Amino acid sequence: MTAPQKSPAAKAGGTVRPRARVAALRNRLMLGVFIPLRRRRTALLHYAAILDGQTVNLHAELPPSTRLPDRAEIVLRRGRRRHTAEARVYEGPAGQALVDAAVLLGAEVGGVPVTAGRWRLRLRLRTGRRKRSLSLLLLQPPVPYEGPTKPMAASPVTGERHRLGRSVRGSARVVSSGARAAAEVAKVHLTHAGVTVDFRVLGTRIEEPWAEFVASGRRVEQPVTALGADTFRVEVPLAQMPPRGARPEHWDVELHDRAGRSMRLGRRLHDVRNPLRVFAMRSLAITPQGHPPMIVQPRYTPAGNLRVTCTRMPEAG
Repeated sequence: MTAPQKSPAAKAGGTVRPRARVAALRNRLMLGVFIPLRRRRTALLHYAAILDGQTVNLHAELPPSTRLPDRAEIVLRRGRRRHTAEARVYEGPAGQALVDAAVLLGAEVGGVPVTAGRWRLRLRLRTGRRKRSLSLLLLQPPVPYEGPTKPMAASPVTGERHRLGRSVRGSARVVSSGARAAAEVAKVHLTHAGVTVDFRVLGTRIEEPWAEFVASGRRVEQPVTALGADTFRVEVPLAQMPPRGARPEHWDVELHDRAGRSMRLGRRLHDVRNPLRVFAMRSLAITPQGHPPMIVQPRYTPAGNLRVTCTRMPEAG
């Protein structure tokens, strides 16, 4: 008899459980061994988060034996590359030395020119001519919060992604990566004649692009006009999009180029949980030449994709 085959779920579980055990062991080792040993020689982070996708917000307490320094700065280091940002030091209500910092990331937004990779975070203190460098101890990584908004997963300007992490010894670090390839909608303009969409291309370059409006097997191909280095515009006449029946027709927008790349146009660089509700756009009743009246409604799906819904007006029969 042959041995019974393991199900995909069992195989997946066999992979996930060891990873979970390793993570739990690492966490116990960090909290039970490394952090107690390092606490008197490191700055303890009481708060650390990247809420807007591009600014590291830090609030730390210096070791109990440390006097209030004259100045402080945050140092980001990766290999031989090193960048600094100013921090504020002050005395807390209990006499403890505290540090606050807001470090903007990304050369394009005027911040620290970090590149993809892991960047160690340290705190440098200056008192007169004396300098001292401390690790920033992160006990727990940031926890996502509930509500209508959420932390930005990427920079709203560049699309680059930054997150806070920690080493096995508990030292804080910033993990940066490039923007994912995307066509980010910047503006949608609806008139009685058509729909105009301005968008940015992030994380990739496109060659000789064109767009397609796709609905229920129908495709309307439209040219794309360059507005700048990475910004474009596409227009589609509404006379080419009337519904063929009583049911609404939903038109999605796809960007294509000569190299065979394809991307859905959408809006994803935001911090809202319900883009359909928050980024609502007005509808418009029109009568395309040679077609019955219809209602046109641009909107965003829950996934953030741009969608134009065309519905025949009831009185049109």
